[in-house]
Amino acid sequence: MNTRALVYGATGHTGRFVVDELLRRGLTPVVAGRSAERLAGLFPDLERRAFAVDHPDLSGVGAVVNAAGPFLDTAAPLARAAVAAGAHYLDVTAEQPAVQEVYRATHDEARAAGVAVVPAMAFYGGLADLLVTAALDGETGADEVTVAIGLDRWWPTAGTRVTGARNTAPRLVIRDGALVPLTAPAPTGTWSYGAPLGDQEVVELPFSEVLTIDRHLRVGTLTSYLNAAPLAELRATDTPEPAAVDEAGRSAQQFVVDVAVRRGSEVRRLSAAGQDIYAISAPIVVEGALRLLDGRSRATGAVAPGEAFDAADLLRALGVLRAPARG
Repeated sequence: MNTRALVYGATGHTGRFVVDELLRRGLTPVVAGRSAERLAGLFPDLERRAFAVDHPDLSGVGAVVNAAGPFLDTAAPLARAAVAAGAHYLDVTAEQPAVQEVYRATHDEARAAGVAVVPAMAFYGGLADLLVTAALDGETGADEVTVAIGLDRWWPTAGTRVTGARNTAPRLVIRDGALVPLTAPAPTGTWSYGAPLGDQEVVELPFSEVLTIDRHLRVGTLTSYLNAAPLAELRATDTPEPAAVDEAGRSAQQFVVDVAVRRGSEVRRLSAAGQDIYAISAPIVVEGALRLLDGRSRATGAVAPGEAFDAADLLRALGVLRAPARG
């Protein structure tokens, strides 16, 4: 097994979590980014590669993990380069257009090369996709899916703010089995998340999970909610960046992701909870990379997380499952 995984954007907030997780899991990180000086300052003992996204050096690695946003700029070029190098590709994007472009740009070539391209293998996108897939328990379609993401706080990183400013495309939802733009103003409602969040006002705000779920499941209606309070913090210019509260570098932020999947009159629910949306993206994407490298996934082409992996088994490995509340 090739244990070498290149992390592009390794010096960023999420990238540093990814490097630490690769080391913890016994893989060999190759740290990469635009600045040789920053790479040397943060990772003096690891192999370092400094390059621009349009001239990548991916030789000798088994997987590429892209943690450098905005992914509208980085995802497709790095995914194509990974496929050309015979390496699997994963990223942590929440951006719907980036996922669409990666799917369009790499699927046929990745299948021909025998590698997998898995965008949005992270808190946004991948976690909800895995939960919905696990809730379906082998079924491949649902009449209605609801995803409710709840945060007690949102301390956005500088990268999140830059990505938000760059990502201005209309957000897509699924209605009558087709991808369509979200209506304006976005629908609102309430959701009962259970502890620690309780009942919350929510607003429909779809992320990359819409594209990943649509990639491999037949869904009549997909609605994605975020509770309103952290959205206001995200939009406020004076909200601080995340501050570490433990040795792992995680912030105190708590999250809940509930999914409800309806087939006819039957509703199945699953829920995940944990600490720090940026930090949890590291074990999600590294677990995916490890399974691609060690052969626990035979997926090739551009695929969704729930398509590439045994969703229920991967969620158990992450240790995030909990008893769902009633929305």
